[in-house]
Amino acid sequence: MSQEPVPHGTRDKILIAAAEMLGTDPTARLSVRGVATRAGVSTGSLRHFFPTQRDLIDTVVAGLASVEILDDPIHDTNRTASERLLACLQLMLEHVGKGEQARAYWRKLYEAYVATAPTDDDTLAYLALDQLGRDRIQGWLAALVTEGAIPPGDNGRRARYLGSMLNGLLTERVLPTPADQDNSEEETLRTAIRAITGHHG
Repeated sequence: MSQEPVPHGTRDKILIAAAEMLGTDPTARLSVRGVATRAGVSTGSLRHFFPTQRDLIDTVVAGLASVEILDDPIHDTNRTASERLLACLQLMLEHVGKGEQARAYWRKLYEAYVATAPTDDDTLAYLALDQLGRDRIQGWLAALVTEGAIPPGDNGRRARYLGSMLNGLLTERVLPTPADQDNSEEETLRTAIRAITGHHG
């Protein structure tokens, strides 16, 4: 039995739909049925390009990793290395927001991964996105090392440390906080940056 031909551009439609789902909801499961519906294609067409959910997730995450951030602060050589890295980390915090926006974000994470035991597919999606964040930080660090702005080191370990620190700050944004939270948050970021770069500026 011959397979039904798959229209040209279907693969791109699938990837765009999956990326949009993650962009609006970081806990999106990227199920075959959900992505196919969003893309307006059949599940058979999706399976043609991505036989497993892991194939789909890995391709989407790799595509997101290759996307350049507009006006990425890491390229602003008018600032010190520490100031540039600070601005980059603040971008990641801004993605979650503050107040009710931050609470909505963490509510989704809780419902997806804590309230009930996550499935293998859920775990796969979460770990892939978590790795995407660390890879982004690692890329920033690598850029600074390449230009000699910070000393060489284990950027994988540095990125994991900074990622854990960001998770802590994001959790604080959900809880009652003092009036000077912004100043405290920035000082925490600066302390972490000094710890991995040796810079005191």
